[in-house]
Amino acid sequence: MPDKTEKPDRSGIQVIARAAAILRALKEEPQGASLGQIAGVVGLPRSTVQRIVGALQAERLVMANPGGRGLRLGPQIIALAQGMRDDIAETCRDLLTELAEKTGETADLSVMRADGMVFLDQVAGGAHRLRTVSSVGEVFTLTTPANGRACLAALPREEAIALIEAEWRKTSVTGDMDTLCAKLDQIQNQRLAYDLGEHTEGIAAIGFAFEDQTGTLYAISVPIPITRLAEVQPKVEAALLQAAYQIDRRLS
Repeated sequence: MPDKTEKPDRSGIQVIARAAAILRALKEEPQGASLGQIAGVVGLPRSTVQRIVGALQAERLVMANPGGRGLRLGPQIIALAQGMRDDIAETCRDLLTELAEKTGETADLSVMRADGMVFLDQVAGGAHRLRTVSSVGEVFTLTTPANGRACLAALPREEAIALIEAEWRKTSVTGDMDTLCAKLDQIQNQRLAYDLGEHTEGIAAIGFAFEDQTGTLYAISVPIPITRLAEVQPKVEAALLQAAYQIDRRLS
């Protein structure tokens, strides 16, 4: 005899999957999307989308877009994401401290967003009077700093190119896509990304990217005044590769 509980269980799982698809669709539309647009993306009837969106709005996971028409991700999603960022920052704090102690240089943690790299945490190196410091919350571009390049290299190439082109349009920069893609290939092969003063004159940086369980990309990087790059580069590279190994083990 069929189990009468089987159908409701399946139905509940289906609703969760559909709600997740709607949230993912809204993630790709930060300016907001209409019910019809969402329905077209997820392949569901508009009435079904409206019913699920209503439940998501009740939980503050979706909200009406205050800046225009349609819907966007709600404040509860941001709170949940902040909780994950806090967990990652806590997970990485001892690694940043170890990096700063091993290298004498500053160690940074940043997260990738569509329009740049946002700094989440930092441990300042204490071995030198001249050291580099970035403010937590500061946003760097994707294409020039080591942390942004590391994250771009971790993306599917078509997605990376779309982000690069969007940044170049926004900043009115004319770059060489072939040259940058060759750098991304090199990063994929060796794990480490480099910025030799392209982002900030006189400041180099070395870093690597990693992905958390939600698919969000982060980077740990070490900025270095170019005047002492040659002296400390081998030590910084070795320490970063060890940190990458440790974070991969922790998140696997």
